[in-house]
Amino acid sequence: MTGTALSTELLTEAFGRIREIVHSAVEGASIELLTFQPDPQANSVAWLVWHLTRVQDDHVADLAGGEQLWDADGWVDRFHLPFDPGETGYGQNAADAAAVRADAGLLGDYYDAVHARTSDYLRTLTEGEFARVVDASWDPPVTLAVRLVSILSDDLQHAGQAAYVRGLAERARTERT
Repeated sequence: MTGTALSTELLTEAFGRIREIVHSAVEGASIELLTFQPDPQANSVAWLVWHLTRVQDDHVADLAGGEQLWDADGWVDRFHLPFDPGETGYGQNAADAAAVRADAGLLGDYYDAVHARTSDYLRTLTEGEFARVVDASWDPPVTLAVRLVSILSDDLQHAGQAAYVRGLAERARTERT
């Protein structure tokens, strides 16, 4: 196996694991469960999944030199969110997070579209491209490999948080009944 095949295979596997966690966090969940906030300042499952998907969509589109699926495929219109269409969730407050009231199907479908695009992009990469500088504003400059790991790390953390919040929501619902 060549270095490129191994690198892209590992990245594809890692992004696939995020997809599994995202689906386990949203599948079969009601709007009540998806919008549950453990406290007024906490993020909901819906916001966490929307945010991690927006960031992945934004960053991979930038790396690939293409348009975000959020705009290109009309996801922005399907979500009907009360903030700027270019918003990814970075730096949002609790009120903004609470405004994300998407159902499980919409969240899962948007994530799947972004995941498919990410997988397609990964298959185009050659080993030499991983060292390409994609953001020179940092010291040291950020390479393609580092950016992909950053996306993975951020998404994996948020997916895990979404799974945890779902568990809290399910326990809270059980305790009320």
